[in-house]
Amino acid sequence: MYVQHNHWLVAWLQRKLGNRSDAADLAQDTFTRIWAGGKTDSIEEIREPRAYLTTVAKRLLVNHLERRSLEQAYLASLHLLPQAHGLSVEDRAILLETLQELDALLDALPAKVRTAFLLSQLEGMSYEEIAAKLQLSVRTVTRYMAQGFRQCLQVMLNA
Repeated sequence: MYVQHNHWLVAWLQRKLGNRSDAADLAQDTFTRIWAGGKTDSIEEIREPRAYLTTVAKRLLVNHLERRSLEQAYLASLHLLPQAHGLSVEDRAILLETLQELDALLDALPAKVRTAFLLSQLEGMSYEEIAAKLQLSVRTVTRYMAQGFRQCLQVMLNA
C-alpha cells in the first residue's frame, strides 16, 4: 500500500498545504496511523485505499492546521508584548510545553468538538456565532463545549 500510494498521497497533501516537507511528514503519519490502528491482514483488504488514505490524512491535516494556527497565535501575541516585557527563554519553554499539553488535550476530542471549543476559547465567538459558522444548532454547540470543558477538567484532575 505504501509503495503504491505514498507518492500520490504526498502530492495530494502538498496541494492542500503548499509545502512538500509538511506533506511528506503528514503522509508518513497517515501510514503510521493506519498500520498502528489495524491488523496487517485487514490493511490488505481495503477496497478503496486512496479514499481510506484521504479520510485518515484529512483528520491529520486538520490537527496539523489547528496546531499551526495555535503556534501562529502564540507568536503573534509575543510580537504584541513590549520589548521590556518579553518572555525569558525559560518562560517561553514553559509556555511552549503548556501549549503542547493543550494540543494533546484537544487532540483527544472529536474534530467538531475541538473546532467549536477553539472558536469559543481562542476566537471569543459566542455559541450562536459558532453554531452559524459550523452549521450546527446552539444546543449542539453547548453539548460540544461541555464535552471540551469535561476533557479539560479530567486532565486537570489526573495531573
